Amino acid sequence: MEWRLKYIFNFPEDITWHNGYAQFGFHDYQGNFYVLRHDNHWFGEFTKNNEFLWTAGSINPNLSDTHMFFNLKKPKYVSKSPIDEALIISSGGNNRIYKLFPDEEKFDLLIDLKGHDVKDIGNCVFDKEGNIWINEITGCKIRQFDPEGKKINVLGDGKPGFQIEPVSYEDVRFSWIYDIRIGPDNNLYVLDSGNYAVRMIDLKEEMVDLIVGTGEPGYFGDGKLAKKATLGSDKNEQFDGPWAISLDEEGNIFIGDTHNHVVRMVKKKKKKRLISTIAGNPDYIPSLRNSVDETDPFKINLPKICSMDYYDKDLFISEEDGDLIVLEKVD
Repeated sequence: MEWRLKYIFNFPEDITWHNGYAQFGFHDYQGNFYVLRHDNHWFGEFTKNNEFLWTAGSINPNLSDTHMFFNLKKPKYVSKSPIDEALIISSGGNNRIYKLFPDEEKFDLLIDLKGHDVKDIGNCVFDKEGNIWINEITGCKIRQFDPEGKKINVLGDGKPGFQIEPVSYEDVRFSWIYDIRIGPDNNLYVLDSGNYAVRMIDLKEEMVDLIVGTGEPGYFGDGKLAKKATLGSDKNEQFDGPWAISLDEEGNIFIGDTHNHVVRMVKKKKKKRLISTIAGNPDYIPSLRNSVDETDPFKINLPKICSMDYYDKDLFISEEDGDLIVLEKVD
């Protein structure tokens, strides 16, 4: 499997919507694309015609004729239900999950975690049964709810910790969880950033296993077993460790190794998982924008990868300074 650089788009400071926008924006399983404006408290569905079909949230950006007002604060993630095709959006500023039916212009407050010993929610993702999984970033917990918003499980006790061996739901500990995604195997993949690791929650066996990392930071392991690899660190950053993960339809894992300034891929080969670098390089230049004419994935400049998304052979990489880099899978 190889990756080639499909295109680079340099967003200007005022952000022109074009060619998709991956920073706090995601595709659902049907390929619909959503833009999330974290600091402006709104999100919306963006069409292939470079227009917004609708928007929703606390602020109306006046980009569509349809806007749904509700108390959305710092949106983090949007998912589509496999049961009724409703959307859910995580509202990180007030620790709420809202449920939307955009075609009917309806919304409901599905889960309210305010006042429930929750520090800061991140993603909200569905498994194939329609259950909802939510990560607490600095709270070091993962919560499971049924489709109606009733609590099922809480993994982690809020204290940072790490286990190399498989561990049960009851005993597992995490450290600063930046990202979670459901894989094609219906297991939950956890970017356990404070431990410089990726963990897998086996939903059937109710066990948590280590996939990537040793618990220590570094830049080691390309071509080797992912469990022996290390991921980047910057102790001077508020958010140390890697910031983003995504998965493709085969279960390959992509890691935005933020402080190594590269994208790593974990490929499953039989029972082994091997890690490699597929884009970027550690010799980055702060604040340098990428040239739209660049063709070599290893020459792109990634000072700070902040989010990633995969859909239909394309890997979207969003860099904090405003570059959107798209890699294309070549079989």
